[in-house]
Amino acid sequence: MTPFARTGRQKGAGMAVLVEPGTPAQLLVVQHTPGGGPGRFGDWLAADGIGLDVVRAYDGQALPRRLGHAGVLVLGGGYLPDDDASAPWLAPTRALVAEALDRAVPVLGICLGGQLLAHVAGGTVRGRYGRPEVGSTPLTLRAEAASDPLLRGLPRRVTAVEHHVDAVTALPPGAVWLAESEHCPYQAFRVGDAAWGVQFHPEADAARVRSWDPGQLRARGLDPEELVRAAERDEPAATVVWREAARRFAGLVLGRG
Repeated sequence: MTPFARTGRQKGAGMAVLVEPGTPAQLLVVQHTPGGGPGRFGDWLAADGIGLDVVRAYDGQALPRRLGHAGVLVLGGGYLPDDDASAPWLAPTRALVAEALDRAVPVLGICLGGQLLAHVAGGTVRGRYGRPEVGSTPLTLRAEAASDPLLRGLPRRVTAVEHHVDAVTALPPGAVWLAESEHCPYQAFRVGDAAWGVQFHPEADAARVRSWDPGQLRARGLDPEELVRAAERDEPAATVVWREAARRFAGLVLGRG
């Protein structure tokens, strides 16, 4: 992902959903950029009883050495999964995701997070690969999604906000391919029974799209106003879908708590 966010925090960016004493389960959230917080997905998880331990790694906050959480959420950011020179926290993030895979701790990786999951599990990620996707994008759930714990029963045609130039180009061995788009085949996949990677942004809504820097968008030949209009048009149906996916992921995390 190449973020176009203006300076400033947004609701759900790790301000009001931190872990409180007595919270029944903890989710480690790795945030890579100031504007790339857990957004509405974090709000939904909090509403379902999940305490979010948001680590703003981009700001120097340290990740735990060992995983003591009931789940892991790795967010998006403008790096490749092994870009340790630019983002030195990626190495400990990879180690935590590997530990989660070994212990079957629920994992959700979004954009960079999904690419990082693919990398850790033996897949391939390439930078600036294929056609970039920006804004609300049609997705197709594959037949394999019909039996997936997060995606089963959801509409076959859905939309989600996208913002990426990098992509997974080969899934990890044994991974289950769950969703695709016209320009990016590996939109969603599962590794094992409890780890998901998605290229799209279920946490992003029209307000997030509106926060993207319009000058940078126009420099790439994109119309900021049209991107916002499309996101607003698709948001009601998309919200229903990704809210349900969040509820199901929360259930998996609570089961580990």
